[in-house]
Amino acid sequence: MSEPPEKDPPEKLAEGTLISHLLELRDRLIRAAIAIGIAFVPCVTFSNDIFSFVLQPLIDKLPKGSTVIATGVMQTFTTPFKLSFFLAVGLAMPYVLYQIWAFVAPGLYRHEKRFAFPLLASSIVLFYVGIAFAYKFVFPVMFQFFAGTTPAGVAMMPDMTQYLDLVLRMFFGFGLAFEVPIAVVLLVVTGLVKIEKLKSNRGYVLIGIFIVAALFTPPDAISQSILAIPMYLLYEGGIIMAKFLSGMKKPPTDGEVSTDS
Repeated sequence: MSEPPEKDPPEKLAEGTLISHLLELRDRLIRAAIAIGIAFVPCVTFSNDIFSFVLQPLIDKLPKGSTVIATGVMQTFTTPFKLSFFLAVGLAMPYVLYQIWAFVAPGLYRHEKRFAFPLLASSIVLFYVGIAFAYKFVFPVMFQFFAGTTPAGVAMMPDMTQYLDLVLRMFFGFGLAFEVPIAVVLLVVTGLVKIEKLKSNRGYVLIGIFIVAALFTPPDAISQSILAIPMYLLYEGGIIMAKFLSGMKKPPTDGEVSTDS
């Protein structure tokens, strides 16, 4: 008779003292801060050019004779500087998240690592896609609407700092909106929510999406809808992805032991 196959020994996780964890966390945070600093140098060097690039969707839609203004003496320096910092954080974010991953990964099992890393990478890509979507497709429509509603006798001259605050809020909102599929997949795969529950609560989800969209967009129906509609479509896409991934999970056979227990 053939001998039964040997089972793999139970996986043991790396252990360490509280001090060792704190020291490693310190090193990871220092590396992340250095990465942000390295990315900040070229960003601040070309801060005015970068701000002009971000400003272009508004410039293209301003009425003839209108321009963007600075109402404070220091705004021409502080506003591009602020944009450079946030851009540096965004550029360094993959490396920052890698440092977080490297700190957390030793405490995860192999099957958890195989599941978590693709979701982490996908979330980074989707966040960038959300920002690009806002810049390329949302801003032209939104600014065209605002410029077209300017009353007669009123010169539209937006303040550069207020414009940047709006843009950063929109970038963050659309970046988070494109994370919806990842959130849905996590809820389903971890067993916190059933797919049937997500489907039956579509109406409540739609209301919640419009409330969230109102927080990140100017107070007009067009801007709110431009964010809410993609969010809801991404929600439906997340349900499809979660259903597909759930179907790939095979129940353990009699000779196998589930690694999820």
